[in-house]
Amino acid sequence: MSKPKLVIGANGFLGSHVTRQLVAAGHDVRVVVREGANTVGIDDLLTERFVGDVWGEEILRAAMAGCDDVYYCVVDARGWLTDPAPLYRTNVDGTRNVLEVACAVHNETPFRRFVFTSTYATVNRRRGRVATEADEITDERGITDYVRSRLRAERMVLQRARNGQLPAVAMCVSTTYGPGDWGRTPHGAIIAGAAFGKLPFVLGGIELEAVGVDDAAAAMILAAEYGRIGERYLVSEKMISNADVVRIAAGAAGMPVPTRTIPLPVAYAMAAMGSVKARLRGTDERLSLNALRLMRAEAEVDHSKSVRELRWRPKPVEESIAEAARFWVGLRAAKRR
Repeated sequence: MSKPKLVIGANGFLGSHVTRQLVAAGHDVRVVVREGANTVGIDDLLTERFVGDVWGEEILRAAMAGCDDVYYCVVDARGWLTDPAPLYRTNVDGTRNVLEVACAVHNETPFRRFVFTSTYATVNRRRGRVATEADEITDERGITDYVRSRLRAERMVLQRARNGQLPAVAMCVSTTYGPGDWGRTPHGAIIAGAAFGKLPFVLGGIELEAVGVDDAAAAMILAAEYGRIGERYLVSEKMISNADVVRIAAGAAGMPVPTRTIPLPVAYAMAAMGSVKARLRGTDERLSLNALRLMRAEAEVDHSKSVRELRWRPKPVEESIAEAARFWVGLRAAKRR
């Protein structure tokens, strides 16, 4: 009899897709979700549910015991926060606590793999060249608190893998698009705005690495089977412009494409005003200098290692963007019935 699989953070966008694919494959699946979390993305699935968070050591230990694969999908991705303390608490301190429990459980009932959700932002990307997993950030000066928190978490995971404490791999996932975005991620909100015809403009000069969320989930599952311990894998299909994302989403929903484009200098001015407003009012503004710098830090990455070693075959991300738009249209139609 096969051992259970565990998804920690199964209610999130990526975590729910990992859970859904594992259940569809016939596995016995356990999930850890926070109390009060929106679990609509997995409520229709047959899973064993543990209610707790990254600090609940007893719950984590009970959920992990006897599992062969653990998928860690917890992240605070709010890179626009004025006060970055929550980013470090979840992404660094919370991850450290989970790792301590995981190492202890692994000593008693060994895992096959601990698959950690990292981000492609931990790869040292520079304009004019294509980055690979071998490109490491060695100087933390100039990176945002969000990236710094994710980088430190990834390093903790890989250190334990390389020390033989945990059979971990790190998945450097780019921006994910697709259906089932029940929590309305920031990039999902752009899709929804385009699909509903309510996006007044497009930010010019913005490109991002992107991947379908179902393909990202598939890569996570393949990593449990084929991933080499202590390695990281880039999970991204291609670089795509923000304008193309909006165009595809609007077209899939039968809506006109926004005709106004905000030039990059104007976007920086708007972001600067957002940062000042956040500082003066103590609020969190999604269009801030930190957020724009994160978007502008884009450079191409090479996912051939994931294709070669994990046997990963992603579909064009354009298909996932169109699926995301149709998801939002269908959701609005269902609410109106």
